[in-house]
Amino acid sequence: MALVNTLRTVLATRQPICFWWGPDLLQFHNDDYLPILKDRNRQVLGQPFADIWSDVWEDVEPIVGEALAGRGTWFEDLPLHLVRSGHPVETFWTFSYSPLFDDAGNVAGVMNIVRETTDAVRHREALADEVSRANSALSSLMEAEKRQRVLQRELTHRMKNTLAMVQSVVTQSLRHAHDVKDGARLASQRIDALARAQDALTDSNWEEADVGKVAEAAFLPHCDERGRVTLEGSSFPLSAQQALGLSLAIHELATNAVKHGALSCESGHVRFEWWLNEVGAPSFRWTETGGPPVVPPSRSGFGSRLTTRVVPSYFDGHASIDYRREGVVYVLEATTRSQTKP
Repeated sequence: MALVNTLRTVLATRQPICFWWGPDLLQFHNDDYLPILKDRNRQVLGQPFADIWSDVWEDVEPIVGEALAGRGTWFEDLPLHLVRSGHPVETFWTFSYSPLFDDAGNVAGVMNIVRETTDAVRHREALADEVSRANSALSSLMEAEKRQRVLQRELTHRMKNTLAMVQSVVTQSLRHAHDVKDGARLASQRIDALARAQDALTDSNWEEADVGKVAEAAFLPHCDERGRVTLEGSSFPLSAQQALGLSLAIHELATNAVKHGALSCESGHVRFEWWLNEVGAPSFRWTETGGPPVVPPSRSGFGSRLTTRVVPSYFDGHASIDYRREGVVYVLEATTRSQTKP
């Protein structure tokens, strides 16, 4: 009677249900269970569980054993690889296995209340992927906005530094000039030197510039085709402020050389060298030869203070200028390693 009553209950239920009965676990099911069989032989009533579901038997046998031991089980979205249309397919199932008892009260079978959740799992996975992509896109957008804010602050900071340098150049040029016209000319030339240094910085997003490019740009207005200027040195980066400072120093030295020094005559020559010393700090040397005899200036102007005090501060270093009779020698030595600075 237990088998008959169980079968009546299953057939009267609209939930997909099957059960297995007896030592061979013969299968019985209601009509709502038929879609679960898919392309399996529909004539499976009364056939052993292990034969009908041979592709997943090893996976579910321990679960069946629990139910046969009198302990009910329940699983949600359990992955099982079923053979469908001749190919193994990953599927997902929510089901419970419950013990069935015979008239004597002994476990005689297993009730399976089941629902395939493959589509629901796939939809959740697809939704999770979309959420992940949306979060990733949102994170990228937030990071881009953060970088933009940092860039804006950095540009503001560097513009303030540049404007402060320009203001100093203009103020000092006017203060030490013979008249306003002369001051305007000096300021304009020095600002042009800064502009050429900025061109070298533009290629690297205003973070650093190669020392050789800075030197070439600074010398460009003062060179002719007669090979009277020699530039020599290894390649290493200068920070934005160092590049601007070095450009100003070269401009001052070159302007004086054109007016009074080696570049004021056909036989004169200027050699500008740079290198990294034993601790990796930049060093620079300007040497003039073949020009008219050097006469030390009677007073120290802004150009002298610029090359020996202001510019060295950008390198955390020191500088000296030697007015030798045979030619001016300028030396700038940093005390810290070459590195990119803001």
